[in-house]
Amino acid sequence: AGTGKTETTKDLAKALAMACIVFNCSDGLDYLAMGKFFKGLAASGAWACFDEFNRIDLEVLSVVAQQVLDIQRAIGANLKSFVFEGTDLTLRTSAWCSITMNPGYAGRSELPDNLKALFRTVAMMVPDYAMISEIILYSFGYLKARECSHKIVATYKLCSEQLSSQDHYDYGMRAVMAVLRAAGNLKRTYPDEDEYVLMLRSIIDVNLCKFLSADVPLFHGIVSDLFPGVVLPEADYTDLNAAMYENCEKMNLQKNEYF
Repeated sequence: AGTGKTETTKDLAKALAMACIVFNCSDGLDYLAMGKFFKGLAASGAWACFDEFNRIDLEVLSVVAQQVLDIQRAIGANLKSFVFEGTDLTLRTSAWCSITMNPGYAGRSELPDNLKALFRTVAMMVPDYAMISEIILYSFGYLKARECSHKIVATYKLCSEQLSSQDHYDYGMRAVMAVLRAAGNLKRTYPDEDEYVLMLRSIIDVNLCKFLSADVPLFHGIVSDLFPGVVLPEADYTDLNAAMYENCEKMNLQKNEYF
């Protein structure tokens, strides 16, 4: 996960000026729903990216294989129209679909062989987070982009090794992108501020809220080691705190400092 499978498909469609619809698959899909989707693709000539395709039940996947084969044969024969699932459809030959999947996950099906044969396999590897972060930070106007990008990657590497294992903890590309977006917003707001301060602020703002109380001291230890001597200016939450205290009293809730 987090290798950029969907993003790669979307970027390819963008480069070729094709409409690409990303659809997140689930085990609730049946062959009728997939048939409707394929009808729309064939008639409009758009692309589709079926995300996490192997979440769909195995029985449905077998029928989907036949549906895809029907469309591929019609395109191969250069037909202007064809009969699909009992409907006479006009066919635009630019229609295409790709599928993304993470094999070997719990609750996922293996693709049937007749479906595998219709697609070309592309293996993905985990990208270089540091290089991606560096380029994005340069685009935001950071002059210390290389040093900052290595600090982001080191933070998540140490967090994954030292913090407790929780389902909602995410140290992949999505988490890195959230920090980069926050860093870009801070740079626009405070263009003259020290870049290490902005980077530390964005890392803490994005991550601190999702850690359990037992992991917070460990996280603070990690960021203080990575950003030695960097002191964050105290955030001004006076108005927010006043409103929260007022509402706590209205709702008869106890004002806990950590909360």
